[in-house]
Amino acid sequence: MGDTGYKVLAVALYAGILLLIGYLASRRMNNIRDYFASGKRLGFFNVAFSARATGESAWLLLGLTGMGWFLGVQAFWVVLGEMIGVGGAWLFMSRRFKRLTDKYDSITVPDYLESRFRDSGHWLRLIAAGSLVIFVPIYAGAQVFATGTAFNAFLGIDHFLGAAIGFGVVMLYITQGGFTAVVWSDVFQGSLMVLGLVAMPIVAILHIGGYADFVGIIENIDPHLLSLHGPGPANTDTGLVEAGTGSWSLHTIASVVGLAAIGIGFWGSPQVFVRYISMKDEKQILPGSVTALTWTLFADSGAVLVGLFGRAIFTSGDQLGGNQDNILPTMALELLPAFFAGIFIAMVLSAIMSTIDSLLMVASSAGVRDYWQKTRHPEMGDEQLVKLSKKVTLALSLVAFMIGIGILLYDKENGVFWIIIFGWSGIAATFCPTMILSLFWSKLTSKGAMAAMVAGFLGVPLFKFVVPPILENANLETANSVLSALDVLLPSFVIGFVVAVVVSLLDKQGQAKLIGVEDDLREASA
Repeated sequence: MGDTGYKVLAVALYAGILLLIGYLASRRMNNIRDYFASGKRLGFFNVAFSARATGESAWLLLGLTGMGWFLGVQAFWVVLGEMIGVGGAWLFMSRRFKRLTDKYDSITVPDYLESRFRDSGHWLRLIAAGSLVIFVPIYAGAQVFATGTAFNAFLGIDHFLGAAIGFGVVMLYITQGGFTAVVWSDVFQGSLMVLGLVAMPIVAILHIGGYADFVGIIENIDPHLLSLHGPGPANTDTGLVEAGTGSWSLHTIASVVGLAAIGIGFWGSPQVFVRYISMKDEKQILPGSVTALTWTLFADSGAVLVGLFGRAIFTSGDQLGGNQDNILPTMALELLPAFFAGIFIAMVLSAIMSTIDSLLMVASSAGVRDYWQKTRHPEMGDEQLVKLSKKVTLALSLVAFMIGIGILLYDKENGVFWIIIFGWSGIAATFCPTMILSLFWSKLTSKGAMAAMVAGFLGVPLFKFVVPPILENANLETANSVLSALDVLLPSFVIGFVVAVVVSLLDKQGQAKLIGVEDDLREASA
């Protein structure tokens, strides 16, 4: 068997395990609560690994490793931000959220929002569900794009065929096994991801010859790669960082804040918070917190070290095909035997698929539970709902697949751009301000929540496409540089947060409807 055969064998074993998980999970699915929340009976280990695997995507394996190659030690600010984000969600939000969702008998995030805000008109549910149904397939479609890219980079398979194979496996196991299949597959895939990200830096440093040799090579490239402020901004003409230009400045501080702000997304994104709903009881929270934080520390730090050590081996971007995000695939193919390189192919696919399956399940629950059942046909029984849920999940899967193929046809080089715009930042800016305030501030009203969700969502394209040209035309180069370094999530989050508070304080009629909310929050925080 040749090298390609060993790689294909590893990927085939990985796909076979996922399909087996889907079959076993399907035998435990009896009703709609099982399909969308595993009957609320999951333990801490399953929840923690599933939440972390879902919270990451191809960005961890390809994006953060690429950041480590390009920025060096500065990329560890992302690790700090994610530790704060994950720790904050588990330690300060999950217990309150679990108690409230149990009290309200919620099985989806829109379920919880409607009960928390006493919103009998269903508008809040429809806005939340609608936003998920609209851009979750776009986010998942971008992951389809990444699947095709991964197959092409590792195996030389055509982008389109690779995307079809990878997504076909996901579609089969989630439509049959529902949320339970998603969680069990996340545990398997999350384990694969963290083991690979811990192992590769060890392989790399042994290849280099030791830490002293590594430091010497990096200092010859740019000593600022070993500093927390990083190598400095890229040259606007070449797009490359000039060696020796790194220092602490307003731009650098903004960059550090922007990198750390990535962790904000863990404070309310539905695909993460639905995991807390599925826990069997709140006793799972403390061990779950320890598990999630340990996973984050090892996986994220490993990803940065992969890129940093990889810079000492592959010093030029030309060796990576001109794309820093290729550092992990390049290292796996060059430094490992064929079968183990195949394991790393499976690891990259794990990061992608563990995000796709969770996103599709959240979008499916939004369409079936939050729109069709709650607003149109409350009389539908569980058997009908489960059948409909499978059909909707299949339909959304096909939509996401077509979007991914469309991105491949339109722009193979920059397709991951859509992940950044419509993915993590979009979902986080839409939901996080509302989720945080709903758990800690009793005066947040339904109108305030709806306004915050709309403002946060619109803030992402606003700060990406509209504000920078305005600042550039006004010759406000410093302000434009700082905004670019901050990226879109933090300013969009702030806008949503402020809008929520202002609208709620002005909404006296809405506050009058919040009967018992203060007591609910007091009980949840006890």
